[in-house]
Amino acid sequence: MRKIAVVNMKGGVGKTTTAVHIAAGLAARGKRVLLIDCDPQGNVGHLLRVRSPLTLEQLLLGEAQPSDVIVRGVREGMDVITLTPAAFSLEQRLAGATQRETVLSRRLRDTNGYDAVILDSSPAMSLLTYNALLYATEAVIPVGMDMMAIIGARQTLRGIAEVGELWPDRRLKLLTIIPTYVNSATNATKAALEALDRDPQMAPHLYRPGIRQCIDLNYATAQRSTIWEYAPRSRAAEDYTRFLDFVEKPGKEAKHETSEVRTLHGIQEKAQTAI
Repeated sequence: MRKIAVVNMKGGVGKTTTAVHIAAGLAARGKRVLLIDCDPQGNVGHLLRVRSPLTLEQLLLGEAQPSDVIVRGVREGMDVITLTPAAFSLEQRLAGATQRETVLSRRLRDTNGYDAVILDSSPAMSLLTYNALLYATEAVIPVGMDMMAIIGARQTLRGIAEVGELWPDRRLKLLTIIPTYVNSATNATKAALEALDRDPQMAPHLYRPGIRQCIDLNYATAQRSTIWEYAPRSRAAEDYTRFLDFVEKPGKEAKHETSEVRTLHGIQEKAQTAI
């Protein structure tokens, strides 16, 4: 089972959008996927129109079991665990817990039957983020086209390294760093991509060309849909399909046209009954 955390210490870089599209895209390709919201802002539930009386908060506090908090069939093949702003005080309530950074790993120990678990993280190295990183085996870092997002990505890499030092038995691989909101016509994008290319830590893991800026992503979010459901022929749909090829087979050349038809067909067929 693959366990992928989508993380960046800077907010507004497309973490939730990327996490949702990895999860929904893999599900449309026939995988069984669990998407977990580890950010108290609760954007996953908002984007996917999911509400649940029991959330990740109750699971971590030991007040509910995984079967109680998992919302099943949000999309065909995709289940979700939500979170709400009530969890902002979770760190204080878990203050006395034994090995509180690994509570999530212990609570999900017996969760089987999924091909992939995708975790949307908080834009801070909080207790929830530590739990996500210690549960995950792979990390994806979205980076918006501004210098603060790049600084956030560097801070995230330091956080991942710290996790490896403190918990050497936990193996977390950096799957990729993916540029988001890319607009090659702007100086901001050019400067950001140049900075990423020059960074000795990030350049080897950089996924190019990234996700292009696309207003349809904003409209899709407003409609609480994935980009494939809202605008399957948009450039954002094309970019996320190509990225999904990479996620499925990292390090290999993406066969974009074939997989795009497969992904779009799968999601379009299921969209009417899933939303």
